[in-house]
Amino acid sequence: MRKPGKKTAPTDAYSKGIGLLSRREHSARELKAKLARKGHAKDEIAGAVDKLIDRRYQSDDRFAVSIARTRVSQGYGPARIRAELKSHGLADAAVRSAIASTEADWTEIATAQLRRRFGAKAPADREERGRRAQFLLRRGFDPATVRAVTRAEVDDPGEEFD
Repeated sequence: MRKPGKKTAPTDAYSKGIGLLSRREHSARELKAKLARKGHAKDEIAGAVDKLIDRRYQSDDRFAVSIARTRVSQGYGPARIRAELKSHGLADAAVRSAIASTEADWTEIATAQLRRRFGAKAPADREERGRRAQFLLRRGFDPATVRAVTRAEVDDPGEEFD
């Protein structure tokens, strides 16, 4: 006899996948890794994830858009978002599409991050401008945006985040 209020854990990979996806979006790669950590067999995981994708419960495109919008609202730049999405094993086209779908004004976001971190006061000297520029570069903004916002000369880090 089952005790009232006590939940039973899903036993198969498909049910566990549904449970994970009911909480938040997951990439297919992330879902496979979590199911493997729970002790499910690789062939069971592959079948379950394929079934979840076929039924549109799991979508890498939807996951990418969700992550991109969240990171934009947290004040991160496109390079940082791109790196995170690629780390989830997403295709370049899905990454570009997700970032474009945010319709973010990167200059406005970078300016807001500077105000939040350093206040509205102008930088006292060149060294302070450099610190502000490095802050924005670490958050994933491209050098052109950083120069426009801080008016500091910065080195182009290239594809540092890729």
